Amino acid sequence: MERKTKSILLVLCGILIAFPLFSMTYYTMVRTSTPEFCGSCHEIRPAVMAWKTSTHVNNEQGFVADCMDCHLPAPQDTYDFFFAKTAHGLKDVFAHFTGGAESYDRTVMKKRIWSTMKNDQCMKCHRNLLHMPDKRGAMLAHRRVLYANGGEEYRCTDCHRDLVHKDRQFYDYKQFAAPYRATGLPNLGI
Repeated sequence: MERKTKSILLVLCGILIAFPLFSMTYYTMVRTSTPEFCGSCHEIRPAVMAWKTSTHVNNEQGFVADCMDCHLPAPQDTYDFFFAKTAHGLKDVFAHFTGGAESYDRTVMKKRIWSTMKNDQCMKCHRNLLHMPDKRGAMLAHRRVLYANGGEEYRCTDCHRDLVHKDRQFYDYKQFAAPYRATGLPNLGI
C-alpha cells in the first residue's frame, strides 16, 4: 500500500509542477510571436512597419501573415518551431543588449533571409499555386518552383523578393480580380 501511495504522490507532484511550467512556456511562446512584440525592439520596428503596408496584411481575403508565419517553422512541427523560435529569440536579445544591434543593416538582413528562406515557408499559406496566377508566365514560374528539373532550384524569393519588407509611403492592397473575369463582369476595383 505504501508503494502505491508513493507512486500516486509522485504522479500528482509531477502534474502540479509540469502543468504550470508547460502553461507558462506556451503563454510566453504565444505572446512573443506577435508582430507587436517583434516591433518592440527598435532594430526590428522598420521591418514591422514595412510588413504593415504590404499585401501580407492588406488583402481582399482578410488574411494576415504574421512574422512567425514566414520566419519560423509551422507550429504543428512543435519541436522544430520551439527550437527555431528559441534560437532566433536568444540571438535577437543577445544582439540587442550587447550592442550588436547597432550594426543591424536591413539590406544585409534581407539578403541573408532571401538566401536561406525555403519554399516550404511560403507554401505553408500559398498551397494552391498552380491555380492562382492569372498570367501564363506566373503559372509556368510556379510550376518550375514546384516541379524543379534535374537539380535546378527555383525559390519563391527569386520573383517575390520585395513583396513584404519593402518600404512604402502607402499601403499596398491586393485585390483578387479573377472572379470578375470568370463571370464576364467588368473589374470595377471594388
